[in-house]
Amino acid sequence: MALSVPASTVPRAPTRDDPPATAPEPPAGPGTAPGEPPLPDPAPAGDAPAGPAVPASGSPPGAPSHPNARGADTRALTQVLFGRLKDLTPGSAEHGRVRGALIEANLPLVRYAAARFRSRNEPMEDVVQVGTIGLINAIDRFDPDRGVQFPTFAMPTVIGEIKRYFRDNVRTVHVPRRLHELWVQVNGATEDLTTSFGRSPTTAEIAERLRITEEEVLACIEAGRSYHATSLEAAQEGDGLPGLLDRLGYEDPALDGVEHRDLVRHLLVQLPEREQRILLLRYYNNLTQSQISAELGVSQMHVSRLLARSFARLRSANRIDA
Repeated sequence: MALSVPASTVPRAPTRDDPPATAPEPPAGPGTAPGEPPLPDPAPAGDAPAGPAVPASGSPPGAPSHPNARGADTRALTQVLFGRLKDLTPGSAEHGRVRGALIEANLPLVRYAAARFRSRNEPMEDVVQVGTIGLINAIDRFDPDRGVQFPTFAMPTVIGEIKRYFRDNVRTVHVPRRLHELWVQVNGATEDLTTSFGRSPTTAEIAERLRITEEEVLACIEAGRSYHATSLEAAQEGDGLPGLLDRLGYEDPALDGVEHRDLVRHLLVQLPEREQRILLLRYYNNLTQSQISAELGVSQMHVSRLLARSFARLRSANRIDA
């Protein structure tokens, strides 16, 4: 059965009298108003690929962001996390998770503070760990409602914890606080003068710069060596000499008489005053019995008897022989 199609639906062939054909106007894309030019069509397949999308900040993805931008992001994240932390119950799992996120987000602050102590010859990992303890203490004490930025609040706590570590655990010999603070100034002046002169400054130049005496500068330099003690048995670097203990060790003949002198001093006080004087004149002033008898106005025989009696008393009172 044949289908009948209305004549109006069958397209006719164009004739010479028809107006030129125009392309239909494309529909307005999203975000365009009627009458405005449409958005450009996407590139067809096979054309050159479009460049990477550029974020609003103007830097392409994957490029390192500016330190100020990173710092602003960290401060914003820290503020949000503190806002959540104050509404959580201490000790809960969510509180611990947010607290851990705060610690991790602010670790760059600890590394920045630890970098100030690179000249101490201490492993940087240990310094960062100590600074992290200060960061945790600062997080636990920080009150976001006081209107203070967290880095401003935390930095003194982190640096104080690191300084306490160096003061209590690193120094081999305790250094007075004033001398330690002056040592920091001497180090800074030494670096500045080295840069200015192109050589190591002298003690007099450092003292003139800080307006202190040269003795104080030398004392500060000695205090700076208190962080590490050198073993007496360690060989000297470079010169191949034996250790300090081998070079300083020698027999002191006066050491043998220390115990004897102490013993004699203890025994002499037990004798009468005249016998003490006779012994001093005989063995300390090296006088003969005749000279002693003339000094005391007694006979030489009497001096001899007094010396013999003093020796007997000293021997009986000698605690070593007893």
